Amino acid sequence: MNTKLHAVTDADGRPIRFFMTVGQVSDYTGAAALLGCLPKAEWLLADRGYDADWFREALKDKGIKPCIPGRKSRAKPVKHDNHRFKRRSRIEITFGRLKDWPITGKTASQVNRSTGSIAFARCRTVF
Repeated sequence: MNTKLHAVTDADGRPIRFFMTVGQVSDYTGAAALLGCLPKAEWLLADRGYDADWFREALKDKGIKPCIPGRKSRAKPVKHDNHRFKRRSRIEITFGRLKDWPITGKTASQVNRSTGSIAFARCRTVF
């Protein structure tokens, strides 16, 4: 069993909030869980997995402009600011730093149970 870590970060890529789901669950679950605790922001950068009309509308209701590329299967393509979207690399670097923490000597079930604690501890150490 694997897990997905959904995160809200600030403009510099430092994590603010986390939500963990089972790896087979859609990204919409993480989006719905984190929607209520989004900080004031002008833009929200996210990858294609978060492209949903209801999510875009909820962001607009909060006064946040979505910068989310549309899914390839979308009937009507949506526009996004490609230059701004490139800044998402800061978030990818954050996840890369979290993945650098070695998990050795643990079984798969132990790792799954402690992933949230490990992510939190790593964030406190790195950021």
